[in-house]
Amino acid sequence: MKRVYVIAVLAGIVLNSCGYGINAEFLASSQEGKMSVMNHNKVSIIKQNTQNKYTADTPVGEVISDSVFANYGRLIFPVNKAYYNGNTLRDLRLMWYSHIDPHKTVEITNYLRNHAAAGERVFYDIYTDEEKAVDPVKKDTGLFFFKGRSGARFAVVNAGGGFAYVGAMHDSFPHALELSKKGYNAFALIYRPGAQTACEDLARVVAFIFEHSEELGVNTDEYSLWGGSAGARMAAWLGTYGTERFGEKPYPKPAAVIINYTGLSEVTGAEPPTFSAVGTNDPIADYKTVERRIEKIRANGTDGKVEVFKGLPHGFGLGTGTDAEGWFNDAVNFWEGQMKDK
Repeated sequence: MKRVYVIAVLAGIVLNSCGYGINAEFLASSQEGKMSVMNHNKVSIIKQNTQNKYTADTPVGEVISDSVFANYGRLIFPVNKAYYNGNTLRDLRLMWYSHIDPHKTVEITNYLRNHAAAGERVFYDIYTDEEKAVDPVKKDTGLFFFKGRSGARFAVVNAGGGFAYVGAMHDSFPHALELSKKGYNAFALIYRPGAQTACEDLARVVAFIFEHSEELGVNTDEYSLWGGSAGARMAAWLGTYGTERFGEKPYPKPAAVIINYTGLSEVTGAEPPTFSAVGTNDPIADYKTVERRIEKIRANGTDGKVEVFKGLPHGFGLGTGTDAEGWFNDAVNFWEGQMKDK
């Protein structure tokens, strides 16, 4: 009896310290309490499984072949190995990108592994087996999910790579992870090379999320599209022309597009509110072109903002440790400014 009493007291202390209140019996009998305990247990399971296996010295190949990722581990890094080098997470380099942060690379890979090991789904196919059989390149597509609050709005982040490869580890995974920390449900798309096929894949993703919003636990109101370099063009084109332009039925357009270091200059008048960031030493995206495009968007009566960072080159990602550090929070604030009801 004494042992049972001690266990009961300890259980009450744990519940109390986790914010469930002092009436554990009431919580256990209520649906809300059951959900709270389930969520607490899920976090505990993740923590137990998550003694971060990967370090900066972990070989890239070890992550790719980790059985916890089933058959999608190969999509965490560029499918075409010609576009990256470095044998370890510390040494990873991606073509056309700068300021790659190995600490963030380690954090991302451990996040994906820990959540997958805990039984959470972190990857979704966007095409059926039949569609992949018709077009085998579709086997190299998919959607990584960085879950935020249940019922929160969502964002889709598209990495660049010159429409030749997908630089997700630096240009979409970090952004998606940080968005999830702010409570938003964030998706990072692995798409097919080529501007047209990439946009078709993004249109499919928007359709997929809208059609599976309840299963995913996301709010489809006032979502946002993000992208860097080639991924920025994808986000801009989907935002302007809509999903119907790229093979899907019409779905609501995004409340905002966040597009970095792209030399896209066209303005049709149908653009959604647009935030851009770019460096003055970018040999691919001329910062003056970016500034002029935002000026034209604003002249059409649509909200727009541009941030220019002196001396920065192409592909600075989150900008950690550079003058661009902080652009991400500004971009989130811009998106939130387009929401009617936060």
